Amino acid sequence: MDDGNGRNRRPRDRRAQLASVASELFRQRGYHGVGINDIAAAAGVTGPALYRHFADKQAILAHVLLTGLSDMEEATEAALDESHTESYERIRELLTGLAARSVERRDTAALWRWEGRHLDAEAQQQIRRRSTAMLAQWAKVLLRKRPGLSGEDAELLCWATLSVFGSVSVHHTTLAKRRFTDLLTTLALRVLHADLPEPGERPAEPTAPALAFGRPSRREQLLTEAAELFRRRGFTDVSMEDIGKAAGIAGPSVYRHFPSKAALLAAIGRRAGDRLMLAADQALRASAPADEREALRRLADSYVRTLTGPPELLVAFSVDHVHIDEKDRPELLRIQRDYVAQWVRLLEVVHPGIDSREAKITVHAALTIANDLTRTRRVASRPNLVAELTTLLHAVLDIG
Repeated sequence: MDDGNGRNRRPRDRRAQLASVASELFRQRGYHGVGINDIAAAAGVTGPALYRHFADKQAILAHVLLTGLSDMEEATEAALDESHTESYERIRELLTGLAARSVERRDTAALWRWEGRHLDAEAQQQIRRRSTAMLAQWAKVLLRKRPGLSGEDAELLCWATLSVFGSVSVHHTTLAKRRFTDLLTTLALRVLHADLPEPGERPAEPTAPALAFGRPSRREQLLTEAAELFRRRGFTDVSMEDIGKAAGIAGPSVYRHFPSKAALLAAIGRRAGDRLMLAADQALRASAPADEREALRRLADSYVRTLTGPPELLVAFSVDHVHIDEKDRPELLRIQRDYVAQWVRLLEVVHPGIDSREAKITVHAALTIANDLTRTRRVASRPNLVAELTTLLHAVLDIG
């Protein structure tokens, strides 16, 4: 920018500008698909100029994610200020502030979800520590409103609430900002008001599992082992040699079945889609004709049970699509859209008058709760998690 004297002026906050540019590139291409020179070129600076602000690419990602966390902490502090005396109003004010930030900064939510694992151990620990402390504040206020809850149950509801806000990163459906904020706030309140099932309370009966005959093929073994490794270590930290070793074959032999790791991931996605569609079909067939509410309830139940089964579903819906070859993305996207469309169609019948975009946002919020909590270590080991997730999905969909 020229200051009138022929000299270029730097932006007031070059660091923030660079972080914003990098954030968009990370979101589009994935962390490993972006280099320092890419960020510098997109920001209109040289590589050495970028290094004056950040030590490396990892430091930029850490800055983006920690800044987003700071925004959430500020919203929490403002809403939970001790000058506020009514716990319900404090909760609503908090949720509204967090919802607004989620709508404004969907890219940060996406990076937190997909790319946070690329931070160094110290930054990851800092995010976990600060996130846990923030959610403890939420739980403390919730317990004042609902003193009958245990501390662990209040924490579960707060984690699920965080997933409602994070769900904006998994789809592109949008509304006017105020309307979007109000909807997310309503969905979050449904979560916080949910009555969790008692320990030992049985969820709905499972749908019949798919049958398997004989010994799985080598290809199926590779898919199963790859899904487990991707789930535990992340896509980028697993090699074809690792997958071959887990399946009991030499690494190069894996290439006889799959040309690349990305092809393996696409096959996992297709298999996960097949299992979801089969479970959905069984759930819908078990519902009484013309009883869309019961059909939607069974659909939610089938999703939770499928998600908490073999690991490929969790992998397919938690790995960023930038890791999948472009030629495979349209098919996998179609599978996901067709599946979500079943939920949306039923929700629109159950709640006549709901806007189709609001229905999609609501469905994605429900699915994201299940996806997130099954891989959140603090809550994934809960003995009654299947029944609890089912209850939370019913609450968000308002079909309890």
